[in-house]
Amino acid sequence: MKRFGSAAWSGSLREGKGSVSTESHAMDSYPYTFFSRYGEKPGTNPEELLGAAHAACFAMSFVRMLGIAHLEPEQLDSKSEVVIGKDGDGFAITSVHLSVAAKIPGIDEGRFQSIAMKAKAGCPVSKLMNMNISFEARLLS
Repeated sequence: MKRFGSAAWSGSLREGKGSVSTESHAMDSYPYTFFSRYGEKPGTNPEELLGAAHAACFAMSFVRMLGIAHLEPEQLDSKSEVVIGKDGDGFAITSVHLSVAAKIPGIDEGRFQSIAMKAKAGCPVSKLMNMNISFEARLLS
């Protein structure tokens, strides 16, 4: 199974603009700019998209692990806070903080923590954070 997201950009870094799209069209040419990433202007940015993907992936991984244990959450809220900071002459993602709050009938704290840690370890987006990323660059004429 493959899924994709895409981005387009035109213009310089500060004056230019871009758009992001998803294969499902959940986002279709959604705008982003330098100032929506590093300032307070409307639009999205790669870090919040990564955070949303991570939170969603973890939630599904956690619900899967709970199901294996014959448990089902009444409520589950996950959040992935992605921090970007200065790194030499550029920027880097300096940390990611994943959190979950859940109401699950019939579970104690120890079992909750154990299943949550297994879900974090099994989440494909969590694994991505440590993965070798293949890369291709093509110059178009």
